[in-house]
Amino acid sequence: MQCITGRRNGQWCEVAHTIAVLGLVFLAIEGIRLESYGGWVACPPRWVRIGRERHRERGVRGDVAWSAGWAWMRRSCVVSVVRSEMLLFFASLTGREEWAWVCLLPWASWLWRGIGAARPSWRRCVVYRGVDCLLEEASRLALFGLVMSCFLERRQSTGDEFSVSRMGLGSVIASPQIEISEDEEGICHVRLPGRLELHIDGKVPFYKRMLIIFLRQLVVPEERRGSRRTRDGRTPVVRQQQLEDALGVRQPNISRWMGYWQTQDWRRLHSGKTSDVLTLEVQQRIMDAWVQFPWWGAERLWEHLKAQGEEITLSQVQQGAVESGWSVLRQSLRRVYVISEESFRPRDAWLVSQLLAQVQELVAQLEKVGELTPEQRMTLADLEALSQELDIYPAPTRTSLPWVLHLEHILFGYWEPVVDHTVRCLYCGTTHVSRKSKKPRLKRYVDEQGKEQTVEVYRYYCHNPACKYKTFTNLPPNLVPHSKWTVNHHLAALQLYEWSHSVYRCTGQLLGVSKMTTYRWVSGFGYQLLPVAALFGVVRSSGVIGIDEKYVLVPKNNKPEAKMKEWMYVYFAVDCYTYDLLHIEIYPFNTKQSAKAFLLALRAKGYHPRVVVTDLRVDYGPLVASVFPKATYHECIFHALQDAHKHIKQVYGTDYAKTHPEVETLREEIDHIFDARTKRTAWRRYDKVLAQRETFVAQTPEAKAIFEFLEHHWPKLVNAIESRIIPTTNNACEEVIRIFTQHYKTFCGFENIETARLYLGVFEKVYRFTPFSNDAQKRIRGKCPLELAGYEVRKLPMAQLFRGLALQWPAAAFQELVPNV
Repeated sequence: MQCITGRRNGQWCEVAHTIAVLGLVFLAIEGIRLESYGGWVACPPRWVRIGRERHRERGVRGDVAWSAGWAWMRRSCVVSVVRSEMLLFFASLTGREEWAWVCLLPWASWLWRGIGAARPSWRRCVVYRGVDCLLEEASRLALFGLVMSCFLERRQSTGDEFSVSRMGLGSVIASPQIEISEDEEGICHVRLPGRLELHIDGKVPFYKRMLIIFLRQLVVPEERRGSRRTRDGRTPVVRQQQLEDALGVRQPNISRWMGYWQTQDWRRLHSGKTSDVLTLEVQQRIMDAWVQFPWWGAERLWEHLKAQGEEITLSQVQQGAVESGWSVLRQSLRRVYVISEESFRPRDAWLVSQLLAQVQELVAQLEKVGELTPEQRMTLADLEALSQELDIYPAPTRTSLPWVLHLEHILFGYWEPVVDHTVRCLYCGTTHVSRKSKKPRLKRYVDEQGKEQTVEVYRYYCHNPACKYKTFTNLPPNLVPHSKWTVNHHLAALQLYEWSHSVYRCTGQLLGVSKMTTYRWVSGFGYQLLPVAALFGVVRSSGVIGIDEKYVLVPKNNKPEAKMKEWMYVYFAVDCYTYDLLHIEIYPFNTKQSAKAFLLALRAKGYHPRVVVTDLRVDYGPLVASVFPKATYHECIFHALQDAHKHIKQVYGTDYAKTHPEVETLREEIDHIFDARTKRTAWRRYDKVLAQRETFVAQTPEAKAIFEFLEHHWPKLVNAIESRIIPTTNNACEEVIRIFTQHYKTFCGFENIETARLYLGVFEKVYRFTPFSNDAQKRIRGKCPLELAGYEVRKLPMAQLFRGLALQWPAAAFQELVPNV
């Protein structure tokens, strides 16, 4: 503990000190030797003159009387002990431990006089007597100074002023007593006059710093010191050296903090650094260098500055980044942008997450009020501006060809020509048209017998301001612009390729066209026909939807070079009871963002499922809860058992049934859990399996993963047991993927993602209108998914087309059309 000045005794001690000091001062003024009074009585040496013979008898060599000197030192040692103890006591009382050496002065005088008693001839020497007088006066003056210092400090500690100006000593104001200490746990303890205490956690640098500033602000009124003043002319009670000894803080740091306090530089004062001086000039130098290389870390920038001869430490670089706000800004930028030597662009994951969040808000708003709010328009404008800066644009919308209108009438309803011979615009349907020329054009086409024929057609102007097409050709219903092949040839290509699971080459040979022509005809149905939902105006589903994905080969794409560069992923959303393909889409990556985009697109179509069934992919759980908060999330039990078996093989090997029979029993018990018909039975079997955890883990610690897997997925598996709605597996979605694979494997991969999207549009329409085979389940046998969903589509030509029938039906078959509700 560092004792700076003190207050220890009561008023009676002060009175005794006052009397003692006045008495000593009076005796000193009168010229009376102090050792003749009180406890300072000395035994003067007695000098004995003896003969040579007597000296020899007592063992004296020459003129040295060792026996006489030793006898005198034994008689007078008590005086030295008393004087030494008094000096040591007053040195401790005043807190000046550095003066403890003065207690040796009485012993030096005692030893010197003992030598004089043993050697009488030295006593007559002037040097001996001078040294003797110097040691005696030094002891007396030291005692007098310590007593006066203790008295003055006692007077000051009680708040009273004691002036000794009458004695010619000037005016002295003693300092109050303050005790400072720091224990082993880093707690700083301060005791102030008046029974006040302060305890600060010294492990917190800022707390310790403020404590030092507080102590340095303490001053004694009217105290005067000739030196060691502060910048503002004060004389603090607690000095920097005393704080350094008590708290272990270097004096330069204390001076720096006091400078921050006086200049009100709170930013520096609050800084966590204590050893490095970070000036504004040094910080500016660091920031100027960092702006040139924003992708560098602190260590690399420090090495760069050090190579240039800058005397800047690593801690200064780190502190400059924190105090300037660069570290926070850089962290935020790295979360949004890819910062490197080659590029400075937004991260794909961040941009996709922002777009998906925007889409989710738009879907929710459209479901609520049907239009966007101004704030959402503004947010969308920001994203569009950012996309333009990065040259990121959505895929262009394909323009529907005029003959698609004919296909829609033919495939989804009965088309009848206008009997009043009124010409209508192929694009907008208006009758406000006029003929462009009086001379007709000859249109060539191939008839049903394969012979080329010609027909006269005219070009017309469209006068509808809202129509973006100003001219059109009025063609007969069965003809297609820019092609000699009729609509029947296009429909035959689609029927042969999809319904018979053929390939483009064989279909083209049968129709007499090239494989690329067949490919263009079939692909055209993927984006040019109306979506199925637009035909009926109502969305039907059982409310139980299975979701899964399949990887497909797409060699030509812009994905970065990697092992899975050529593979993309097709997502499926299938009704688990009607096998209807509700939504299908392809994404370049199988990521969390892709899954969320797929779920949002499904919701945008109007589907709000009660149950969502997936495999064990970890992304689906939080995403389903976000996009469909009211839906129950269920995981396929079949996939769960497969993964459980994989965990067992990883821990015990593929031959665990032979090497570990008890593990084979455990596997059978896990499978037996999901054979239960009631949840109560399933829970009982589940608890029985988990009860074996300690036994298996004690023998094989890796077996812990088996039980953790089962425990983690159990809540999302048991909800299907004893439920009339939730299916146990995701077999419906797997069945649709199997059918998709049968079509997909005929050409073994897509050319690029655009052609893949075209084919997915074709597959969706073909699948939904194609009936299941006669060897399928009895419930779905001979019915297409749309029929199972409750739509009456049997009389649509599209449905007949994929039953293998021709399009030449009698007009009576189309009298009852499917209403557009």
